[in-house]
Amino acid sequence: MEKVLLGMSGGVDSSAAAVLLQRQGYQVTGCTLRLFDNAVVGREWESTCCSLEDVEAARSAADRLGMDHFPFNFSAAFRREVLEPFAADYAAGRTPNPCIACNRGVKFAALLQRAKELGFDYIATGHYARLRRDAATGRYQLLRGADEAKDQSYFLYPLGQEVLSRLLLPLGDYGKGEIRAMAAAAGLESAHRPDSQDICFVPDGDYMAFLRRFGAPVGEPGDFVDVHGCVLGRHRGLPAYTKGQRRGLGVSADRPLYVVAKDQARNQVVLGDDDALYSGALTAEDFNWVSIPCPTGAIRGEAKIRHSRHSAPAEAQVLRDGRVRVRFDTPQRAVTPGQSVVLYDGDMVLGGGIIAEAE
Repeated sequence: MEKVLLGMSGGVDSSAAAVLLQRQGYQVTGCTLRLFDNAVVGREWESTCCSLEDVEAARSAADRLGMDHFPFNFSAAFRREVLEPFAADYAAGRTPNPCIACNRGVKFAALLQRAKELGFDYIATGHYARLRRDAATGRYQLLRGADEAKDQSYFLYPLGQEVLSRLLLPLGDYGKGEIRAMAAAAGLESAHRPDSQDICFVPDGDYMAFLRRFGAPVGEPGDFVDVHGCVLGRHRGLPAYTKGQRRGLGVSADRPLYVVAKDQARNQVVLGDDDALYSGALTAEDFNWVSIPCPTGAIRGEAKIRHSRHSAPAEAQVLRDGRVRVRFDTPQRAVTPGQSVVLYDGDMVLGGGIIAEAE
């Protein structure tokens, strides 16, 4: 019987994943990743990174299903791969997506390494996405989840072929309602737990407070200016703002104003009309071609610049330095450096990278 190490958060998705894997004949062992440790972080504040409640919920589900369950302390890797880059990105004027960084450097890479050390054949998670193997090339391909509303393939684009070859995603063909019903039928208490919505280490949404407690630079106050350089007011520090932001600016005007750019050199936040937020192209770095080899010429697809956005028709071209330029058929709103762009061909994830600049 093949053995699977399943990452369990204590929520309904990973618990239902255990049910499905057992039905498919695997010997499943659950594990919960401890990502946050005050001793490693060096500060004390509340976090929902696999809290004691989560660990106990995961252990309860594992016990109910007759599985072993182990907690693993990955807090040092979490600080190195997620918290420190998160703080550095904000200091550099970008708006990062820490969930993608966590998937790339902790949840999958570190989990697979631990699974190898312990003799497991596969790792598994409760993400809503699908995998398949191209019979002609032998390459593993990442696909959207069948439930478009719950699809999480956007967050998984950094995964490499080694991880994909050892990964199981049992929820990919199911909808959220089916998963909750399945968990309830199995007698799992997690069937009724609410989904987590916030960044796990910023549960109150106040990332500026997190940066201060983490000891990261939050910037100095400076000027709000319009697109012509006229001063409109004072800002609290560049990390407090992101492209497209309208609320919380504290600037009086006769029309809605939005953050359209941040000028690091001048310590200025540029405000403008909604029209100024649209970009016809972007350049992405740290690009990972997931389901296909790196193309030698231009390639058509649909580009997604945020998980919550619909994908838009675009053309991608690999540049000489390895970065990728994506040109949209129709200009897109608030293309934000630090966020990720992910390219699709229908349901298949072609690849993705970090937005470096918008044009």
